[in-house]
Amino acid sequence: MKYFAKIKYLGTDFHGFGVQPGLRTVQGELCRALREALGVEALVTGSSRTDAKVHANEMCIRIDADGATVPADKLPIACIPFLPKDISVFCAKECDDGFHPRYDAKGKEYLYRILNTKVPNPFFADRVWHLPRLISDKGLEKMRECSKHFIGKHDFTSFMSQGSDVSDTVREVKYLEIDRCGDFIDIRICADGFLYNMVRIIVGTLCECAFGRFSPNDIAAILEAKDRSKSGMTAPPEGLYLNRVFYEEIASCAKNK
Repeated sequence: MKYFAKIKYLGTDFHGFGVQPGLRTVQGELCRALREALGVEALVTGSSRTDAKVHANEMCIRIDADGATVPADKLPIACIPFLPKDISVFCAKECDDGFHPRYDAKGKEYLYRILNTKVPNPFFADRVWHLPRLISDKGLEKMRECSKHFIGKHDFTSFMSQGSDVSDTVREVKYLEIDRCGDFIDIRICADGFLYNMVRIIVGTLCECAFGRFSPNDIAAILEAKDRSKSGMTAPPEGLYLNRVFYEEIASCAKNK
């Protein structure tokens, strides 16, 4: 049987999504738990490969489990006894042989959460970027003005970590929203795809816009430069969440948050 499923996880204690020998990973834990829950070997393919300490509110996966007989709607409950507390399966349905969770995705939304207070909050340790330098309302407006320059189709080489071997660095950003929610600043960005560390570099650059290092006009010039050294800092991984993955083929399931 082949399943399409959605999972959530806290990335704090994982060395990323993909299997790595000798290291604890999301994919590795899923394969182990599914083997126990289904009684057969299971191959897990993800829609993304999140880095160490990065979280997911919605990661989409395909499970290939020949010989499995557990109905798809029962899979989330069947997995509970075998999954660690930092992973859950919350949606599952059958899928066909042709479906691929990464290549069939039409877009992805990431959420980046900043705790903007002078002192940290232990209840959010490792789940947000604690930024003690306060961003004023004026600074937040600067961030929003700068964010407009990321919308649309651009070459994002300046916002990709050096050393990546991706040949096509053009991506289309559908929207980029910045909201203050009490002590938190939430940044949501949706695109047809993302380069390595692209979201974290955009977030770091936007925060530096708030503090006056960059102006809105600078963002257009940085994009045009295609040079990582021209953009801002890379925000830490703890505040980053893969938030949603969009598909046309399974829209009914994709609407569940």
